[in-house]
Amino acid sequence: MRSRYTAYAKGLIDYVLYSWHPWTRPDDLALESTRIWTGLVVRSTTDGGPTDATGQVEFEAHFVGHGSGGTQHELSEFARLGGRWVYVGEAVTG
Repeated sequence: MRSRYTAYAKGLIDYVLYSWHPWTRPDDLALESTRIWTGLVVRSTTDGGPTDATGQVEFEAHFVGHGSGGTQHELSEFARLGGRWVYVGEAVTG
């Protein structure tokens, strides 16, 4: 999660796509150039340990853009693929 946040913050589109599960990854990605990421808070994690195949991360990513600030709050699903963690998508709850 932290490496993906850093990639978004630095505009590293190739890494964002590389760290995305191929089944759910978009063909291309355009990052909002006016958004400046200012901080990441990991609220909770579920599973995702050394022996787990999947995990969840609840986070808040803070940003400024267009003269105001905001927060992206998400519960994300991750899966281990080829020995590395990849983003699957936003978790479906309820």
